[in-house]
Amino acid sequence: MDLIPTRDEILRGETTDIYFRRAMEVLRATGKDRVRVTAEAIVKKFPAGYGYAVLSGMDEMLSLLAGADVDVEAMEEGSLFFPFETVFSIEGPYGAFCEMETAMLGTICQASGIATASSRVKHAAGGKPVLSFGARRMHPALSTMIDRNAFIGGADGVSAIRSAAFLGETPQGTMPHALVLILGDTVAAMRAFDAAVDPAIPRVCLIDTLQDEKFEAVRVAEALRDRLAAVRLDTPGSRRGDFRRILQEVRWELDLRGFRHVRLIVSGGLGEEEVRLLRDVADGFGVGTTLSNAPTIDYALDIVEVEGDAFAKRGKRSGRKRVDACGACGARAVRPAADPPGHCPCGGPLDALLQSVLRGGRPVEPPSPPRAIRDRVLRQVERFHAREELP
Repeated sequence: MDLIPTRDEILRGETTDIYFRRAMEVLRATGKDRVRVTAEAIVKKFPAGYGYAVLSGMDEMLSLLAGADVDVEAMEEGSLFFPFETVFSIEGPYGAFCEMETAMLGTICQASGIATASSRVKHAAGGKPVLSFGARRMHPALSTMIDRNAFIGGADGVSAIRSAAFLGETPQGTMPHALVLILGDTVAAMRAFDAAVDPAIPRVCLIDTLQDEKFEAVRVAEALRDRLAAVRLDTPGSRRGDFRRILQEVRWELDLRGFRHVRLIVSGGLGEEEVRLLRDVADGFGVGTTLSNAPTIDYALDIVEVEGDAFAKRGKRSGRKRVDACGACGARAVRPAADPPGHCPCGGPLDALLQSVLRGGRPVEPPSPPRAIRDRVLRQVERFHAREELP
């Protein structure tokens, strides 16, 4: 048996929690496996400090239900949502999706966590570029999933080759410390890079391998002159001291010598707060573990109707629901699905956020391209923070 389950194994329910398999044994034995239910997914609580979450991973999750006798309503991929809102609902015979629940939730919990963290880092960067360097921090089988959701959340680019190809983007990166060590000198490594690599690739030099970053930056800039696009500081925490001061020193020395065009790219153990604190002295950020190891968004999927009757476990609101948002003021409300659309107290129209996405196991519309989803996320994050800043 291979370590990584195949798609066929997932679809056969072999990655499910055992209690779902046993539940199906009972339901088949009692002739109840075709009982029609409606189940809804909500999140009760976000990770500490989160004011919203980003719905991501729906395209992959829906593919697990392809051909099943189910209908799904959901918010758009890339939607911002809030606690206790119905994010998606499934209606159909319980046996049609019971053994997929573990995989379904695992798909969107991790994907949404990465996309949400990425959106927060991108906002913290204040408009500066953010690159996803997280592929090396998780199993390679997850690399494309990690980068896809980091990109959707707001990252401007990814470093892994396959991830970029999946997204229809160009992979972005600089050089490894190994290149400098093998060639013995930072300038020698940069000259060799400049001579060998496609001229269309920006010349970005890693300057923290051997010597003080300030002096290495000046040496490389004087060697490449206008061909040098940026320098990257990946300075380890054990040698970093006051990272902000190091960046200010490098910027000063480069500017003093006429190299104002050379940008400063920062990486190495950066999180949301570090990005926020450095955004006025850095021109771009490479962020890894903060994205790949982002806190999950913990969705729960619970039955709310059985054979058309409102019925739910304690602690859950029974019956189908609708989630409305005011197009004017942004107010949101969760109400019984049978309620008429109505209007917001402000007088603005209410838009239904849950729309049909799967009918009889078939997609209603093709998936949106990753960049279109990313643009949707960034617009919503901007509106969210604009409202948060209102007096």
